[in-house]
Amino acid sequence: INKSLSSLGNVINALTEGGKDTHVPYRSSKLTRLLEESLGGNTVTVMLAAVSDDPKNVRETLSTLKYAARAKKITNKKSKNEAKEDKAKIRELTDEIARLHEQLLNGGGGGGG
Repeated sequence: INKSLSSLGNVINALTEGGKDTHVPYRSSKLTRLLEESLGGNTVTVMLAAVSDDPKNVRETLSTLKYAARAKKITNKKSKNEAKEDKAKIRELTDEIARLHEQLLNGGGGGGG
């Protein structure tokens, strides 16, 4: 769990402090791989921070609040939701239409009954 949370912290840092060319280490843990589409992507994500008011936990509470403050700075990037398979099918059908159109212009029907 600690490795995954550390990796999540690295991803959050890269998303909030880095520029366009900054590498975001999503593949560094299973947790960050699962959250890749949710962090800074096209979805709204809620992160809860559990803190304690016990003076013995001040250090851990401050650490948690800093972590949550960094996560809050992540901005989403809008993108059109379109399946890759749909794009491939559209391209295939567009090519077929162009081929059939060319065939008609050349006076060929290609046969048929």
